[in-house]
Amino acid sequence: MNKLLAIVAICLVVTIGYGQARTSPLLTNLLAQNQNPVFQEVIKHPDTYRLQIIYTQINRDRNNVPTFTNYYFHVDSTAYFNPASTVKLPLALLSLEKLNRLKIPDVNKFTAMQFDSAFRNQTREWTDNTSETGFPSIAHFIKKAFLVSDNDAYSRLYEFVGQESTNRTLHAKGYADTRITHRFVRMSPDENRHTNPVRFIRPDGTLIYAQPAAHNQDAFDFRRIDKIGKAYLSARDSLVNEPFDFSTRNKYPLEAFQQTLQSVLFPQSVPARQRFELTDSDYSFLYQYLSQFPGETNYPKYDSDQYYDTYVKFFFQDSLHHRLPEGVRVFNKVGWAYGFMTDASYVADFRNKVEYMLSATIYVNKDEILNDNQYEYESVAHPFLYQLGQTIYQYELKRKRKNRPDLSQFEVPYEIRKTDKRPTIRDVDN
Repeated sequence: MNKLLAIVAICLVVTIGYGQARTSPLLTNLLAQNQNPVFQEVIKHPDTYRLQIIYTQINRDRNNVPTFTNYYFHVDSTAYFNPASTVKLPLALLSLEKLNRLKIPDVNKFTAMQFDSAFRNQTREWTDNTSETGFPSIAHFIKKAFLVSDNDAYSRLYEFVGQESTNRTLHAKGYADTRITHRFVRMSPDENRHTNPVRFIRPDGTLIYAQPAAHNQDAFDFRRIDKIGKAYLSARDSLVNEPFDFSTRNKYPLEAFQQTLQSVLFPQSVPARQRFELTDSDYSFLYQYLSQFPGETNYPKYDSDQYYDTYVKFFFQDSLHHRLPEGVRVFNKVGWAYGFMTDASYVADFRNKVEYMLSATIYVNKDEILNDNQYEYESVAHPFLYQLGQTIYQYELKRKRKNRPDLSQFEVPYEIRKTDKRPTIRDVDN
């Protein structure tokens, strides 16, 4: 892949800023034009829905060099939302970066690997029957994390990178208010500080490289208290009549999320320290699986009816149509949990020569009880995010540009689903 040209970035924040919620007049005016009742209910009550939106216009000069302008609606990096599966994006990038830094011959993202256990509640993973080789690999974990937001894949990436390295590296890159403290399995804080021994092996099972178990001894700053709701269900389904405490949970502000995605798609648009150490092969791989559909993928072989094209493309997902507009691909990552639903996307319309970024998070929990699985995802969150996506997409289709973008950099080859007798995968923990 050709190196990106130098890019000028407008409104790029390196170390995430803090303060009052920011709102841009242009975005406010755009949102007011969509009179869908659900959409306007959320727009008029942003505090209730803990709503944050970032719309990023991309304009190219005559040499195809892009500039970025961010517009905000109710964005406050100090306002907590549960990031859920959005943290799978930085863990994927950190895993690839770690492989590149190891510089071990025959160890790469496609190399077979195995996980052992060395501490309480750790589990082994020696095989993976959803992969073509029958073994786990970093590449296969990333595919599963991006295509359907698989939770086990994230936990294994977390174990490979390690809790200490994850947080130190993200902070060094400028994401100061980001923290990643846990896997997506039930473990104590101490258990999450310990990560498994990992080994990379050849096809015949012989060892190439062994990574020992790790323990994070760095302290987290948990002084900020983030409690939400009025009650929650405990692990034993008992009602606890007090707010749910997120003060020690994963934290990933929307601006950090948007900037991480931008750093992957347009690495030259961010300061050097904020980029990830990725190869051209890594970028091609990421572009493919950030935008490929589950139904196009052979390994894993997901059921295309359940995991339809827009399954993790919230800004284009409605109840009637499960396909993107002709010529459109969305490079993104989503997350949903505890009533929060979040998406950061780069949209490329190859037919109409349109591109932009859009990120948003919303909270839907009318009864204010967490962990009861009674969230308004289908009645509020999904319709809202779809209407938001349509509002910006339709505006972008009409927005005049001085120069039409050359989007060939993002025209990556996709798989064609083969016909075989393997059963499709329908039940994924995500």
